[in-house]
Amino acid sequence: MEVFARGIKQRELLDWGGTAFRVLGVSVVDPPAFKEGRGRFRTATPVVMKGTGLNAAGVRTTRQAWLMPTDPEFPVFFQRNLRRKAETLGLDPEVSLTAISWVGAKRSFAVGRGLKPGAPIEVELTGAPETLQAIWSWGLGQANAAGFGWVAA
Repeated sequence: MEVFARGIKQRELLDWGGTAFRVLGVSVVDPPAFKEGRGRFRTATPVVMKGTGLNAAGVRTTRQAWLMPTDPEFPVFFQRNLRRKAETLGLDPEVSLTAISWVGAKRSFAVGRGLKPGAPIEVELTGAPETLQAIWSWGLGQANAAGFGWVAA
């Protein structure tokens, strides 16, 4: 992150997907310690999560099965996503979603050839402090590199 911050500091203008941003200042924010192995995370941008697209008979009805935080499947897919992120980073994957404490308004964004719907959320998680710090930095849900699921500092 330090290298990324230094790179941005050297620019007056940042072109992000065709949008020009004037860079006035850059500072790196360290993640909370999460010493107790618990954390509350609220996103500044919508979280997107894709489900199976299967109906009750087990037949795929859609390939674009976007889940909202209020959908019954959401917690299972969300927790699996968190565990895959931890495994990708070589961290303890025993992270659990204990509550979804707030869901913001649904928003859809045009990405590529389609729309990705989602909503900002606040969740309570438990897990190893290092894993929670990594998730805080990485973001919640899918498509974090595209700007979805960024955790508010």
